[in-house]
Amino acid sequence: MYEKLLNDSEYFNDLKERKRTTNEGLWQKYFEKNPWVFGYGLGYIFLSSLDDKKLEQIVQGHSVSTHGKRVDALMKTKGIVSNLCFVEIKTHATELLDSKPYRSGCWAPSKELAGAISQVQGTVASAVENLSSKISLDDKFGNPTGEEIYNYQPKSYLVIGSMAEFSTENGVNKDKLRSFELLRKNISNPEIITFDELYERARFIVLHNQS
Repeated sequence: MYEKLLNDSEYFNDLKERKRTTNEGLWQKYFEKNPWVFGYGLGYIFLSSLDDKKLEQIVQGHSVSTHGKRVDALMKTKGIVSNLCFVEIKTHATELLDSKPYRSGCWAPSKELAGAISQVQGTVASAVENLSSKISLDDKFGNPTGEEIYNYQPKSYLVIGSMAEFSTENGVNKDKLRSFELLRKNISNPEIITFDELYERARFIVLHNQS
């Protein structure tokens, strides 16, 4: 299904209409049903959703359940000790670079990419400022789950766009690719991953498990 969402625009738009949601909302629903894609695909440390919680959470305020800024996916690292991890989801069709070069051979990030980076960084900063260093979670009835998550310098990811943007009929536009790679390699938080890169990671995992 991931491949069809990524490469079949007619299928994507039809499903979006049937689900009565937006482009971002459709991806949100997909990842909600398939959290393992994030768990294995985003980083080398296994990530999972919070126990008894939806991926989308509110993170401003003094808990993850009060009014504030929603993050598309609030995850946790898996290990003896868990730490918070934030994921912002845009769409595979989001432009990564401006339509025109800033200077010859130099392409600036698109307004959508620059805004998304700022959004993620602001969300993480608010979480660090407003949430305690250790968070104890409750279930939907207000009962403590026993789950504890730490909030020390949390990792964040931004899933946006596609590397296909840099492809032409005669090959890759090297200036565009260089501009994008230099940008994201010099940004540690959020780590920027395109939808097609995330797909290839998930595809590798599936094929590897079948072998």
